[in-house]
Amino acid sequence: MYQHIVLAADGSENALRAAQEAVKIAQFSVNSVVDIVYVASFDNARADRLHSASPDSLLLERRRKVAAIEQLIKEQGISYKVTILKGEPAPEIIQYVNANNVNLVIIGSRGLNGLQEMVLGSVSHKVMKRVNCPALIVK
Repeated sequence: MYQHIVLAADGSENALRAAQEAVKIAQFSVNSVVDIVYVASFDNARADRLHSASPDSLLLERRRKVAAIEQLIKEQGISYKVTILKGEPAPEIIQYVNANNVNLVIIGSRGLNGLQEMVLGSVSHKVMKRVNCPALIVK
């Protein structure tokens, strides 16, 4: 089945729903590992560094953004790891997935506004188009 599943997470409700689907899929294989990937974007990274007391507190704050997802996966007894990347979310996720022998990437979609609620978010759209493995977009 899927041995290496990347779950792109940003701490949003859509990411939590994507995590629930990742759990369902990972439960089919004993050897599955869910790799929770969080990208600290350049825009937010500068502000985060200015407001943090130390590099450790900055890392802790970033881990806190995916804590609910991490807890959900841990409660189900699924192997996981958390990977924190820095940069623009879509290109960083694409590069990571394509370089690490990933079997499946799972990402949440989002509605842009009332008129465009059926349109994928820009990050999920770019990831879907450019990864070299199957991708699941969860709404």
